[in-house]
Amino acid sequence: MQSLSLVQARRVALAAQGFADGLDQSSTSGRTPTMRTFQRTLERTGVLQVDSVNVLQRAHYMPLYSRMGPYDVDLLRRASETRPRRMVEYWAHVQAFMPVELWPVMQHRMAHHRERRGKWSIVEAEPGLEESLIAEIRERGASTARELDAGLPRKKEHWGWNWSNARRVLDWLYTTGDLAIAGRNGQFEIRYDVPERVIPAPVLALPTPTPEEAHVELVRRAARSHGVATVRDLADYYRMSVADTARAVATLVDSGEVEQVSVEGWGRPAYLHRDARRPRRIDARALLSPFDPVVWERARTEALFDFHYRIEIYVPAEKRVHGYYVLPFLLGDRIVARVDLKADRRAGRLVAKAAYAEPGAPPETAAELAAELGRLAGWLRLDEIVVEPRGDLSGSLAAEVSITVRR
Repeated sequence: MQSLSLVQARRVALAAQGFADGLDQSSTSGRTPTMRTFQRTLERTGVLQVDSVNVLQRAHYMPLYSRMGPYDVDLLRRASETRPRRMVEYWAHVQAFMPVELWPVMQHRMAHHRERRGKWSIVEAEPGLEESLIAEIRERGASTARELDAGLPRKKEHWGWNWSNARRVLDWLYTTGDLAIAGRNGQFEIRYDVPERVIPAPVLALPTPTPEEAHVELVRRAARSHGVATVRDLADYYRMSVADTARAVATLVDSGEVEQVSVEGWGRPAYLHRDARRPRRIDARALLSPFDPVVWERARTEALFDFHYRIEIYVPAEKRVHGYYVLPFLLGDRIVARVDLKADRRAGRLVAKAAYAEPGAPPETAAELAAELGRLAGWLRLDEIVVEPRGDLSGSLAAEVSITVRR
């Protein structure tokens, strides 16, 4: 069995996520990201977690920015809402964009939700509601729950509908695959539609894998996106059970797609994808969203980077340690700092409400972070960067931001 040092494992993991490919980072390549760049980045991340928090930028936009640099966010809309549709929302990691070809692979998950209809008392509470909602959407076209609320009920026998139940049934129909998400409106509301108007016909025509085949495909993709990972890491990527993941890993070991390795300091066996790159260095400079695949599984983040990270959005303000929306700062192959950021769009400001250096952060951390904040502000179309005096890095960061502005 081969062994990887922790530094090697970290570089393998970052390369698998696209941080070793300068072509995908416009800041280093000088190239404007295109749909081809977008597609390549999506293939590496596999999923883009969707979250409604918009204190800086919505979660699904940030991993693309971290890997590609400033890009036209309309690329994401085109990829998810126009033909040829490249991705679609589903409960893949959690609520997430996934490559559209995974729709058949998720059929076993959709069937599981359908079989558990007894758990959804709302479905049983109003017989005929599912069929009526689907029929209405089929006739009307892609619609939000609010748009349906404004136009329903259309038949007298449904004047007794409880609309809160209808909204919940729409979400249930999405988990079962009887409806799909056609997109979202400017208020971030889901637009539901029937699958045949969302999923490309060639994808709908693909055979449905068995659950075991689906598990293998999902773990295969997770292994490719992680580069090197434990069974628990792989299970988390598409939110599978550890038992199903372990069986799929055994299949992939037998086929030679992954091999078991040991990683310095890891107490569990790890699995290295056969196509994983092993760069000698990583020259990344990126702010990572709390929902970025590099850091979303906190135990893995700690094992790879020795970086303890918890999102504090739901923590009362007086109990927060680092701030409300804190982003780790990746420099090279290490996480060297964290910064609590807010986009004050009305004032045109990017506000660093707090900034903290990690132990052993290099001397250039503040200067590099200031440069990254400048790039981020430009992408978000914010004219000014404000650094508030909280955190041990805030003073030097404010000074570097001032120097950057003068330049």
